[in-house]
Amino acid sequence: MKRSTFIRLSSLASSSFFAIPFAHSKSKTGINRAYLPEAAADLSEMSVASLQKKMQSGELTSRAITSYYLEQIGKLDKQGPKLNAVIELNPDALSIADALDKERKAGKMRGAMHGIPVLIKDNIDTADKMQTTAGSLALVGNIASQDAFVVKKLREAGAVILGKTNLTEWANFRSTRASSGWSSRGGQTRNPYILDRSPCGSSSGSGAAVAANLCAVAVGTETNGSIACPASMNGVVGIKPTVGLVSRSGIIPISKTQDTAGPFGRTVADAAALLGAMIGNDPADPARHVATTPVPADYTKFLDSGALKGKRIGVEKSMLKVHEGIDSLLAKALSQMKDAGAVIVEVEYMKTQSLDGAESALLQFEFKDGVNNYLSHSNAKIKSLEGLIAFNKANESKTMPYFKQELFETSQAKGDLNSEAYRNALKKITGVADSLNKKFEDDKLDALCGPATGASWCIDLVNGDFWTGYGAYGPAAISGFPSITLPMGNVDELPVGLSFLGKAYDEPGLIGIAYAYEQVSKNRVAPKFIETVGKK
Repeated sequence: MKRSTFIRLSSLASSSFFAIPFAHSKSKTGINRAYLPEAAADLSEMSVASLQKKMQSGELTSRAITSYYLEQIGKLDKQGPKLNAVIELNPDALSIADALDKERKAGKMRGAMHGIPVLIKDNIDTADKMQTTAGSLALVGNIASQDAFVVKKLREAGAVILGKTNLTEWANFRSTRASSGWSSRGGQTRNPYILDRSPCGSSSGSGAAVAANLCAVAVGTETNGSIACPASMNGVVGIKPTVGLVSRSGIIPISKTQDTAGPFGRTVADAAALLGAMIGNDPADPARHVATTPVPADYTKFLDSGALKGKRIGVEKSMLKVHEGIDSLLAKALSQMKDAGAVIVEVEYMKTQSLDGAESALLQFEFKDGVNNYLSHSNAKIKSLEGLIAFNKANESKTMPYFKQELFETSQAKGDLNSEAYRNALKKITGVADSLNKKFEDDKLDALCGPATGASWCIDLVNGDFWTGYGAYGPAAISGFPSITLPMGNVDELPVGLSFLGKAYDEPGLIGIAYAYEQVSKNRVAPKFIETVGKK
């Protein structure tokens, strides 16, 4: 279930598209076409590994690849279908690419992400010329003094930070009637498959950008569904890691119990490569789940096409017969897994997230505490949740033209983290991990699975999102366990994802299972930018 729906039931942009100056003839985006060799004429659907091979052979450079994606952003994000997935571009992207090309030429290779352009969500701090605003006009001008820990790791790995992606404002924690992918700073992101359909959220821009080939890979964040849902509805792969695997330092928070950053890719291999570049021990961010064995440095080594053989996969039985189109996709997926050697077991695991409003309460308590702490140490002019509420009221026509800020207001009314109400909610939430572990043990399961979402709904700025069901990833979000969502097929040109859930720190096992399923299903289809359902 989407977080905004759960809470409801329980209780361009001021930044411009940077033109890149060159001395010779340029396209409308400012990119010199002379810098795009024939090999870079079309990099659509090209994997991270393939891009690396072409750079290693000298056929491509990081500058050429970066230029290509900047060109694509100009064609598809700011013109043409106007996806509005990118909220701000990094004016230093090409110079970063140049520096990485020089390193490669000198024999220095940082790893799988060396020279690869990455977009990151606009709630993640970057100590450069870009702002970090969570899509809010209230934070315009907030330029971080230091990189978020995950950005530091990406730079160390040689990634080119291409820009920042639009999101549901405040990561979908301002209103219960939000439209996924809308922010007061960035406007509405569109789904590249059917343009009048929702890209889901809150990592809307990251999911849509990867789907539309505006970047190689992207980083999103999730509290409950904000990676899984956009991955599902944009036909890409999203990994929501174990809470504790990826640092949250320097990321605008909602919940210290459930928040995490995670990768998007067009393939499991790409997402796994990016995940390896994001991890690292951060003493400033105590992990909810502590790893009992060493964490792998490279997750691509778990890409095993035979990983389904002998695996016991639990499928949520309540999701087997819901919508005829998705029923058919799920039946096909289960059949393919069986043919690959998996044992499918019908189980009921979604009941573990029936918490009588505990998640809603927990998120509001932790949001108030976390956002006040973030703002007080940031370079934003506004230093508290109370200040955000006042700013939005004073600028209502610009900040709240479609929906208001009920979640801000109810969060502000909460007490501190020493309150009994908070401790009671936390106790219920932490019990979900115990319930899931018991399910894994009792049924001897290697993974759980089910449809991530229904097909995408129409964008509705007046009424907000219309949840179309499923949400198989939900218990992983609440428990802090990992999940991977990847394409299961399309219903009337709209992608629908399949989510796999695993135990804490079993990303290696989940990546193997997801990769094996991907290889036998091959469901990824590039978007066609159709205006509306039924119109080709």
